[in-house]
Amino acid sequence: MAAAGRTASRLLRHEWTLASVAGLLLAVVLTWPTLKNPWTTIPGDLADPTLQTWQVAWAGHALLTDPLAIWHANALYPAMYSYAYTDTLLGYAPAGLFGSGVEAAVFRYNLLYVFAYALSFVGAYALVRQLGGVRTAAAVAGIAWAFAPWRMAHSGHLNILSAGGIALCLAMLARGHGWSLREGHRPHLHRPGWIVAGWLTAAWQVSLGLAIGLPLIYILAAAGLVVAVGLGWSRWRGGRWVLGRRVVVANLVGGALFGAVCIWLGTTYLRVVELYPQARRDLSWTEMFSPPLRGYLVAPADSWLWGDYFEPARTQLSWPPEMTLLPGVTLIMLGVAGLSYSAFRLRYRLMLGLGVLVSGALGLGSNLAGGGDPGYMTLSRLLPGWDALRTPGRLMLWTSLLLAVLAAGAITEFVRQLPDTGWQRVAGRIVLVVPLLLVLAEGVNRTPHPEVPPAPTAISSAPEPLLVLPGEGISEFHVMLWSTEGFPRVANGFANFVPPAQQDIRTMSMSFPDPGSIAFLRQAGIRSVVVLPDRLAGTPWDGVTFRPVEGLGITREEIDGAVLYRLD
Repeated sequence: MAAAGRTASRLLRHEWTLASVAGLLLAVVLTWPTLKNPWTTIPGDLADPTLQTWQVAWAGHALLTDPLAIWHANALYPAMYSYAYTDTLLGYAPAGLFGSGVEAAVFRYNLLYVFAYALSFVGAYALVRQLGGVRTAAAVAGIAWAFAPWRMAHSGHLNILSAGGIALCLAMLARGHGWSLREGHRPHLHRPGWIVAGWLTAAWQVSLGLAIGLPLIYILAAAGLVVAVGLGWSRWRGGRWVLGRRVVVANLVGGALFGAVCIWLGTTYLRVVELYPQARRDLSWTEMFSPPLRGYLVAPADSWLWGDYFEPARTQLSWPPEMTLLPGVTLIMLGVAGLSYSAFRLRYRLMLGLGVLVSGALGLGSNLAGGGDPGYMTLSRLLPGWDALRTPGRLMLWTSLLLAVLAAGAITEFVRQLPDTGWQRVAGRIVLVVPLLLVLAEGVNRTPHPEVPPAPTAISSAPEPLLVLPGEGISEFHVMLWSTEGFPRVANGFANFVPPAQQDIRTMSMSFPDPGSIAFLRQAGIRSVVVLPDRLAGTPWDGVTFRPVEGLGITREEIDGAVLYRLD
């Protein structure tokens, strides 16, 4: 018992335990009030977050009931592959195994929202520590990256906020290869197990969505190609094999698993494009969302520290949610300082600086030299799948991560030069509190947390497949969320494009109830229609509840303010 107690005590006091606990506490505090009313409110708005709440819930439901049919979701009936019509959060499917119903789905989403921030902190912390940064430097980098002002513009995009796996997989791969920015490559520190873990973490990250996963795929592929060429060149010149057989095998196994996941996801999305060519968007979307250069110095409205200050600047942006890209004033200053004052080797600093410039330039999209080559638009034309990444500014994820590593090098050098004892060391430790406080201040949010609309009672009484009217706008998001209560098949749903079957149902239902619309809906398999009168104003369905049903062979019933029509 005494030995077990000592082991438990060591684990509780271990750096990674403390870092994980710190990440969770920071996430809870800096995302507050997300966990104040986690069953009834949701961060951001009532559009994309409700869609993503359904995505996680459906994935868990599919795992429990029919994993092979996971892509054929209950929404957007009768379309196939409806789960892949937009970026998914498939990697969070295990969370969907717990709980059922709307409140459980909202609670689960809020927990994942906080978890995403916590994992980003832990991932960046681990990466900096592996690359040679001290603990204080890792903490500053973790906070600055995980809670950067630009992220607050994506409070409604859990797939964008869920980027912690990027930093974490890079940390694991670096550890497995015995590599750091201070010491370079150290073959005696090879750890094949960490290499496989890194590849698996990368695969999980990609499964959370290709919006941020696709750049990771290409970066890892490019890094692997560079290493392979370097090793081949070394062998050709008579050099020795520096990686070792176990490291090579670990990379082959891990890389194969990573590749299998990427191919599985990629072929699924390609199948959607094959079925629905309109799902492919041209580069005009990229041009529309490309931020101007000044966007890198503008903070979103959700930033507590900078939101009001940058309000006039935001009005000059055509689409602020994707163009307010301030990584943090403190992070910029420390990152610039880290180019010349750092504990990291010079050549690595130069590579990091080049990475900041390249990712920042690509993030301008079509606004880089007027859309000239080379740039983001060229990648969209050449790299498979890149044209689907229509929001170039999201590459700030990589720009800010590289800045965080540069900043960590500067802080590490400052700590390294502190004397071992004396008042200078005490004063230096006090000075180190300043960047911590500054990045914390820049990470405070004022994100709205609206109440989630409760599910109408009529939906649970309606025979499936069912249609809810109005069948457009934000109601489509809400119907998907409400369908997490039992997952009935519903013709409603949101996608990045409108499937022909859904458009036909929308068009024909505008005259409901009449003989033509009823016959069409019956032929489409719809057995009931639920009308929400309080949402009809200003829509093509306005006044539908006042139309007579006599002689149409259907029944009409009012249930708690909604109207249920049974077609069979």
